[in-house]
Amino acid sequence: MHTINLTSHFLIAMPAMSDPNFSRTLTFVCEHNERGALGIVVNRPIDVTLEALFRQVEIPLDDARLAVQPVFFGGPVQFDHGFVLHRPVGTWKSTLPVGEIGLTTSRDILEAMAGGHGPRQQLVALGYAGWAPGQLEDEIQRNGWLTVRADPNLIFNIPPEARYDAAMQALGVNAANLSEEAGHA
Repeated sequence: MHTINLTSHFLIAMPAMSDPNFSRTLTFVCEHNERGALGIVVNRPIDVTLEALFRQVEIPLDDARLAVQPVFFGGPVQFDHGFVLHRPVGTWKSTLPVGEIGLTTSRDILEAMAGGHGPRQQLVALGYAGWAPGQLEDEIQRNGWLTVRADPNLIFNIPPEARYDAAMQALGVNAANLSEEAGHA
């Protein structure tokens, strides 16, 4: 059986997505292999600012521009852990390079951001989305997700509320035309 590797792709939740955690979400797949998949939801800011998060982890943050940025709901798994998507990839203690984007889970990136020498662009999320082996493929087959190669600009340069539709447009699909029903010819 040939399986497609969806690392560096977006998962676009279909209207039929029954899991409320993923309704109208855009998820960046950071890792997809025989052990399963890991992704970060990139279009669901939560009611927490970076200033509040940095205060909680006891890192002083004086950068007013960074302080007001929202923290994102990255997914329901390990919601008490922070995950930073960023570019450039950089050399942090715990970074998984995903194409031109890094996924970092170590505190040193937050300290660098607070000190003004972090990555140029970043998205800080709490939690991640995880799939067991074969689970993501099964959800795609059941029309839970559309997939499209990820465009990093969409994560870092488009407002969160516009990312879902922008990914749909990259795929050439108008979200308003999607129905709840799966079509099989």
